Amino acid sequence: MPETSRYAPIGGQAVIEGVMMRSPSFVATAVRRPDGTIVVYRTPFLSLTKRLKFLGLPIVRGAVGLIESLQLGFGALSFSAEQQALAAGAAEPGVAVAPKRGFSRLERLAMPATIVVSLGLGLLIFFYLPLLLTDLTGARSGFAFNLIDGVFRLVFFLLYLFLISRWGEMQRVFQYHGAEHKSIAALEAGDEMTPERVARYSRFHPRCGTSYLLVVMLASIAVFMFLGRPETVADRIERFLFIPLIGGVAFELTRLSGKWAALPLVQALILPGLLLQRITTREPTLDQIEVAVRSVREVTREAGGRMIPL
Repeated sequence: MPETSRYAPIGGQAVIEGVMMRSPSFVATAVRRPDGTIVVYRTPFLSLTKRLKFLGLPIVRGAVGLIESLQLGFGALSFSAEQQALAAGAAEPGVAVAPKRGFSRLERLAMPATIVVSLGLGLLIFFYLPLLLTDLTGARSGFAFNLIDGVFRLVFFLLYLFLISRWGEMQRVFQYHGAEHKSIAALEAGDEMTPERVARYSRFHPRCGTSYLLVVMLASIAVFMFLGRPETVADRIERFLFIPLIGGVAFELTRLSGKWAALPLVQALILPGLLLQRITTREPTLDQIEVAVRSVREVTREAGGRMIPL
């Protein structure tokens, strides 16, 4: 199997019947409609970390990038869902329906509300609930408390991955996730971006979001060790304030792992994350890889944002 030979600052996300890709200059989402056609939406994107220098500092850029990724991810999911609905309403198979221009006021309010609710649930399940359960163990020392708290958090994360892996409708999303990884790996290797060539690459990638989340879980244990055992409500709130720092640290570690993945020591460190990707990725079909390749091509060439029916 070909090995990656260079680092490409491109990341992605699987969506409904498609893939979103993000480069330093563009964001593109490619989606296959039920009638078999592919539609791509691409738009210029310049991160805040590039526009404001202080936001581009190490660790800080990771926290900013996480927020931007959430925003772009929800937008890409909305677009992919919209394309499935629009195609279903086409007059006949093969007829491309023009996308809706803009969102209603209700839809504009719903998107940030969905982000806020999702973040709230994530904080509740992966940060607050472990605190409550750790309190019940009676652990008194700061080391023991934070170690147990971290174990609970890690268990919840693994349980979450297991449960979503049992959801039948997620299997195609996992296949597109694998297609995303393969296409990025082929790009990093400088290979020809065709579905047949891309299919030869591994569906596991060190810079995957799954690996990043695992690093977040582990980094939180190390960071919270310095805070001791939370005794008051203020202590608990203080821990939540450190979450952006944890996200930033995890971002830097994940980024470095992608650059130095060929080193034996790094390979050993990223192995747990790669193993977890056996849950969150599946081997894609050539048709699914074709969609991912289209998304990569759109963010690696110069042009203005537009809808491109293929």
